Amino acid sequence: MNIGLFTDTYFPQVSGVATSIKTLKEALESQGHEVYIFTSTDPKVPKNKFEPHIYRFSSLPYLGFKDRRLAFRGLIQAVEIAKSVQLDIVHTQTEFSLGLMGKFVARQLKIPAVHTYHTMYEDYTHYFAKGMLIGPHGVGRIMKGYMANMSGVIAPSKLVQDTLHRYGVKVPMRVIPTGVCLPKRRTTQSDLRKKYHFYGEQPVILSLGRLAFEKNISVTISVFSELLQTVPEARLVIAGDGPARKSLLEQVDELDLNDKIIFTGMINHDDIFDYYQMSNVFVSSSDTETQGLTFIEAMAADRPFVAIHSPYLDNLVDNDAIGTLVNDYDELLAGIEKYLRRPNSKEDKSYRQEKMKDVDANTFATRVLAFYTDILASYHATDVEDEYPNDEEVGYMKRILRNPFRRN
Repeated sequence: MNIGLFTDTYFPQVSGVATSIKTLKEALESQGHEVYIFTSTDPKVPKNKFEPHIYRFSSLPYLGFKDRRLAFRGLIQAVEIAKSVQLDIVHTQTEFSLGLMGKFVARQLKIPAVHTYHTMYEDYTHYFAKGMLIGPHGVGRIMKGYMANMSGVIAPSKLVQDTLHRYGVKVPMRVIPTGVCLPKRRTTQSDLRKKYHFYGEQPVILSLGRLAFEKNISVTISVFSELLQTVPEARLVIAGDGPARKSLLEQVDELDLNDKIIFTGMINHDDIFDYYQMSNVFVSSSDTETQGLTFIEAMAADRPFVAIHSPYLDNLVDNDAIGTLVNDYDELLAGIEKYLRRPNSKEDKSYRQEKMKDVDANTFATRVLAFYTDILASYHATDVEDEYPNDEEVGYMKRILRNPFRRN
């Protein structure tokens, strides 16, 4: 099968979405399929660099997310490329520039388009004029409009599926959790511990991901400051970068914890599992996670996690070997301390390995392929021709072209 993945976000941009797409691409290719990435240009990628099966379209930084980009040209070029590689199906991963391009390509080639809804935009409206330009109801209208006439939608979790149903999305939908692929080459955890001057068995807590305000990393820092009263030798590693970095650094300085908390900055994707394995426990105080990629990564790297209850995690966590879910500050503190004192047993490792069989990259790709196959079997280009575009989609297109973040 020839598959086109259309995304505004791809490596070298680092995000859960980019990781999910790369994982899917590589797993599909390992099963013998051809996968083509249609994405935005990036300042870190030389203009003339050859990237097999990756096509980049001229782009600009995105309003409110300067490290994310929107393509502004290349529609006809994308159609010609898609024809030349004989795409069988389009899979969009964004609701904006490349997502619209993917829908247009599918329309022109008369092939089905499916979509993965990665981001709960209701949790991110504060980035746009401090939430004054769009509210939850507006998000629902925009997303419903974008997904009109899609052949199918993939929800990474039951939470996302329920949200899309609440928005009024009617197209065929399937819950497919994002998978994880372990890298083939890794350093040893002792190398990283030496780099950060940790002694052999020193307890280390890891926070890894985009440093965004909605991730509530400030709560993790506050909890850590109290944890030091009972585990004074503990250290906190905050891996990643983002708009909240300055605020978090100021918080650490005010708490006089500069020698206890390490900010690594952005880390190479291939090194992620080394950081998990360097730690004793992975911690997230975010309450906005929809697909839990970092939690699956921690499990794959044989480490437990402590996190906030969510519908997705409530289904994933069924044993202390996997993790502990909490409701408040005190429970978060107790959960972290529990794993710093709890040995990582052979039984725990065995339980995690068994659990990983359900969320590994190969299983992920197999489920997505099954959805593709079902969509292709039921797709009728003439039916879509008759229905396209409907009133909801016309409304979405007008709104995006005018201003995607207007309330009315």
